Amino acid sequence: MTGQPTDAALVAAARSGSDAAFARIVDRYQSPVRSFLRRVCVYESDADDIAQEVFLTAWTRLRLLDDGRKLKSWLFGIAWRQSRMTARSMARSRDRDQAWHGLQDQTETPDREMHLAMQQALAQLPEDQRAAVALCLAGGWTHQDASDVLEMPLGTVKSHVSRGRARLMEILGVSG
Repeated sequence: MTGQPTDAALVAAARSGSDAAFARIVDRYQSPVRSFLRRVCVYESDADDIAQEVFLTAWTRLRLLDDGRKLKSWLFGIAWRQSRMTARSMARSRDRDQAWHGLQDQTETPDREMHLAMQQALAQLPEDQRAAVALCLAGGWTHQDASDVLEMPLGTVKSHVSRGRARLMEILGVSG
């Protein structure tokens, strides 16, 4: 019986030149990274572009990862830093995306309405708070893991999550 290779094994194989190993890394983490970015980015459409950059960066910098067991946190750290850097430089893309969304069918379903309301509420949170909420509440990360990825003190992450949750409930009109 063959089990799934560990992150450390995939990193070692990819460093040795195995494209297949890196492809397995992408397969394993592409969806969680995109999900995180969709929650962190003010505009969901930015998330897919940034996720591609994350894996390109990971490919070119894989040799800098000291401990292959920390692959997940390393990738999410790249995603966080890339999202912050990209947020300042995607104005033209946002304008284009807004125009495209304006042309789409405006038929709203309850799920779609809730999704849009949550995206709009998340967009109102400060950037660091939004990232902490996205990781801990939406992504199920521990506060410590989020602290490592966001390079923030543990207490700060806990505070961001608590205040972010309260603010989201206030914005969405949900009583706590």
